[in-house]
Amino acid sequence: MTNPRQIAFVALRDVHKGAYADVALDRVLRKFKLPDSDRRLATELVYGSVRRLRTLDALIDQLATKKSHQQPPELRIILHLGFYQLRYQERIPPSAAVNTTVELAKANGFSGLTGFVNGLLRQYIRLSEKSPEPLKLPDNPVERLGILHSFPDWIIQVWLDQIGVAETEKLCEWMNQTPTIDLRINPLRTNLEQVATALESAGILAQRIPHLPQALRLISSTGAMQNLPGFTEGWWVVQDASAQLVSHLLDPQPGELVIDTCAAPGGKTTHIAELMQDQGKIWACDRTASRLRKLQENSRRLNLQSIEICTGDSRNLPQFYNIGDRVLLDAPCSGLGTLHRHADARWRQTPESSQELSQLQKQLLFHTSNFVKNGGLLVYATCTLHPAENEAVISEFLAENLQWQIEPLEASSPYSVYSTPQGWLKVWPHRWDMDGFFMVRLRKTNDSE
Repeated sequence: MTNPRQIAFVALRDVHKGAYADVALDRVLRKFKLPDSDRRLATELVYGSVRRLRTLDALIDQLATKKSHQQPPELRIILHLGFYQLRYQERIPPSAAVNTTVELAKANGFSGLTGFVNGLLRQYIRLSEKSPEPLKLPDNPVERLGILHSFPDWIIQVWLDQIGVAETEKLCEWMNQTPTIDLRINPLRTNLEQVATALESAGILAQRIPHLPQALRLISSTGAMQNLPGFTEGWWVVQDASAQLVSHLLDPQPGELVIDTCAAPGGKTTHIAELMQDQGKIWACDRTASRLRKLQENSRRLNLQSIEICTGDSRNLPQFYNIGDRVLLDAPCSGLGTLHRHADARWRQTPESSQELSQLQKQLLFHTSNFVKNGGLLVYATCTLHPAENEAVISEFLAENLQWQIEPLEASSPYSVYSTPQGWLKVWPHRWDMDGFFMVRLRKTNDSE
């Protein structure tokens, strides 16, 4: 089986049974040797169909007599693949999208319904020739944006409440783009110019990212990351620009003791070590041993010596009380700032899961704040854009812990462009073209008991 559409169909069948999109796709791609162009198409079709699920269902609902959820599950997937190509794949001619989808129906037990598939897709083509938007959309802005850009209503509402309709629309469009790959250069082994030159000689273009001294964004396709120049030499690690911002905000200094309380898989831990020139000690804590192994692999590759591993839940590590010069709590969150990287995350999170996470975040913050010495600093960060997991957590913590206060950035800091009047930093992806993040510096005053 080397047909990329059939491979996408098999992967999507697993996704609709509950598998994660990346896992399902990887499983199928490993079984078959595909040329790069076919791999790219299969990947695009799987992630695109999962991402655009609500829009594709709305098209079936509008054009077929039976609603999408009443269709046989496998036929629904075949229709998703057809509509996805027609609506979002400009390089695929409409006739090819229709014919390959009809073939897919035939090959997967729907020979009797090829006329239906053909008719439905051609109906969409006719509508799109008459109107730039064939999809009928409701007037209600939450539903309209939810159907048009394929997000659950509750996520749209969370964003609308913060930034209004026009900006929420821009944010939705940004979240449906293919994610970029950012590198963080290891200044203990190399510099930006050396890495950029080496990449260019391998035919890969990279550009600098404003305000971030170690960041390079890859702007052409790369193939396997471990084959890129400088991987084995430990010159760089893959880390999004916003995530790099967190360690700069922590601003660790050589010789300090730093505790990273939810450290795995270790992007920020290794960054902290680089910023400390690998001098001092970093305790990397996480309760998942398997994810800490990834951290150990990366720190070996980057040749860092200052990181110590601690497997355990940061809500229960009394050995760290009052010893940290700086503590990082990069808290588990709903990930609403990184939905473009995880095709199915928008369908997995719910208002309930977000509330549960906010409880966990509060527990972690209340406990890990004990790790900080008097006069020390704690940075709280998440990659979500949900006030219940960000602003509300911090406000509640400060109301109950009077010896702590927000330490805003100096106006002269290069990172102050992301600052808010309240003193925390908030990265909105559509404004800054990087993952959505929330982060805040908290200082523990000396007069606390």
